[in-house]
Amino acid sequence: MMGMRSLAAVVLLILLAAFAAANWGAFTAPTQLTLGVTSVQAPLGALMLGVCALLVLGLGGLALWVHTRSLMELRRQVKAQQALRELADKAEASRLTQLQAALDAATQRLSGQIEASQARLLDRIDHLQREHARDVAENANSLAAALAEFDQRVTGGTGQGAQD
Repeated sequence: MMGMRSLAAVVLLILLAAFAAANWGAFTAPTQLTLGVTSVQAPLGALMLGVCALLVLGLGGLALWVHTRSLMELRRQVKAQQALRELADKAEASRLTQLQAALDAATQRLSGQIEASQARLLDRIDHLQREHARDVAENANSLAAALAEFDQRVTGGTGQGAQD
């Protein structure tokens, strides 16, 4: 869509063309023109209209050139931005890979610590079970000896109570 400046320029050109068409006789009337050291007969209006047309074409070309340059610069910046975006994506993927590796290493370390703790706990349980079994056997032997002594006292040392 045309901007306000472009619309104003087109309207002015249309008005200038209408003015030139309405006054074409005056534009083409020959006039004595001085060009420094010499003089010529030429239509001043047509000459000025030609200069105006050349200025319009020149300024239009300049505007087209500036617009083309800005589009080329924009395209270059878009490419640079895409390259930076790809670089950032690669860096982020690299960070995610590093984070995954760190998490895997931490998981392996914790798993090793858990296994070592579990092995120590099982060794401790085995040791405690052996001590408990030894204590139970000692207590059973002490109880058997105490019962035998008690039996011997009750029977009076003859050993008859054990045979009954």
